[in-house]
Amino acid sequence: MKPIQVFLQQRVIPVYRIPFLELLAAHEGINLTVFAGQPRPVESIKTGQIIKGAQFIQTRNIHILQDSFYFCYQRNLTAALQEIKPEVIILEGNVRYLSTRHAFGWARQFHAGLIGWGLGVPPKQGTINKLLNYSWKSFLSNFDAMIAYSQTGAEQYQSAGFSEQQVFTAVNATVPRPAQPPERPVTLTDGKATVLYVGRLQARKRLDVLIRTCAQLPPYLQPNLWIVGDGPMREELEKTAGLFYPNTRFFGGLYDRELAEIYSQADLFVLPGTGGLAAQQAMSYALPVIMAAGDGTQANLIKPENGWTIPADDDSALFNTLSEALSNPVKLREKGQAAFHTIQKEINIEAMVQEFLNAIQYTVESRKNQ
Repeated sequence: MKPIQVFLQQRVIPVYRIPFLELLAAHEGINLTVFAGQPRPVESIKTGQIIKGAQFIQTRNIHILQDSFYFCYQRNLTAALQEIKPEVIILEGNVRYLSTRHAFGWARQFHAGLIGWGLGVPPKQGTINKLLNYSWKSFLSNFDAMIAYSQTGAEQYQSAGFSEQQVFTAVNATVPRPAQPPERPVTLTDGKATVLYVGRLQARKRLDVLIRTCAQLPPYLQPNLWIVGDGPMREELEKTAGLFYPNTRFFGGLYDRELAEIYSQADLFVLPGTGGLAAQQAMSYALPVIMAAGDGTQANLIKPENGWTIPADDDSALFNTLSEALSNPVKLREKGQAAFHTIQKEINIEAMVQEFLNAIQYTVESRKNQ
């Protein structure tokens, strides 16, 4: 059977997305082309351009305004579509990406299937979102199917008018299906837990709060605090740790085997601020997770049996949850095993690829029946 020509558009390709794209490209039933540009310098997103098995077309992103008024226009999208002539086009389901409407026109002219991929339908609070919501209905009506990052997003797309058959949930996975968890003793090493953070050292990550919270714990619960990563806040955080919690160790950026060793030696993974796909990597090493609530994508990931979700910007909740977690090492290990099984059985790039393949096949079949 002739492979399906699939064209996948993204604003940018973060390096963590490449393993998923390479696995998708490896499927014998499709030929994959990826179209993307570069982020704004202030975003500090490490991007990739080499995707094994896929054709990569780099565009120029034109960034317009910022924050809640941000829009993006990608040049030469229509020309790229004309060159590839895809049967299925996968677009970011974001009304703020102005060039997307060019793809709608091309798809109508050449009878290509359209799949949207996104977080869901945004809330209607705020002036700019109220204005944007007027255009959401017409924007979404162009798609044959939607791929949501989470069950919350899937429900929002269904509420916007898509049938259950048209909506696919591909949880935002960053790690492959793990084979087996590392072995950890039931008791803590030297009776002291090791709390780990991995990611960018930015203000929105609230690592200063994590440092101070560890210092406020009773002495018998105070953990080793390991911080892996780099960023603009490192010097300030090191000063904060020196003043409030000297039992904090900064490793800088670690990768591959060095990072794997750190994950294997830790007992608890904590993300006190926004973002943090590293939680999935931590869970693949059988680490339970404390994670601040965000855009809803973590609802599929963090459950009572494998970790804790706390309200964003709630210092008391972080203190109370850390206290609970560190007070019961046996429960900590049980949650870690459950975290591992969540990644092994539910949230991994293999499962994500399968949902994309299901959406592609659905779109091709629905187009045939039109």
